[in-house]
Amino acid sequence: VQLQASGGGLAQPGGSLRLSCGASGLTLGHYSIGWFRQAPGREREVVSCISTSDDSTFTLYSVKDRFTISRDKAENTVYLQMYRLNPDDTAIYYCAADLPAWPRSGCRIRTETHWGQGTLVTVSS
Repeated sequence: VQLQASGGGLAQPGGSLRLSCGASGLTLGHYSIGWFRQAPGREREVVSCISTSDDSTFTLYSVKDRFTISRDKAENTVYLQMYRLNPDDTAIYYCAADLPAWPRSGCRIRTETHWGQGTLVTVSS
């Protein structure tokens, strides 16, 4: 299983970024992809996840009106579109893979969760 996250960078407050997570070594329909973030001095938290089985999703309530998760079936890629960014969104964003029913559990981290490398998002003027 390989997960490749990209798309991080510097954004101004109020700006947008789109993160991408490319997945390989996974059978389509048999997994979910999630985005997590970890800010300095804080615990890793779920942002959003999507199932490739039924396209069900879970998104952290505090970002639900600003972040949208989607996937490109042909490219086996999951995107996290982030709008109206603010400094509190500054963090390393990680993509991860888990069971197809993952959104039903709120994308709860398990021992079996597969992790990709992170991509840094910095929101600053």
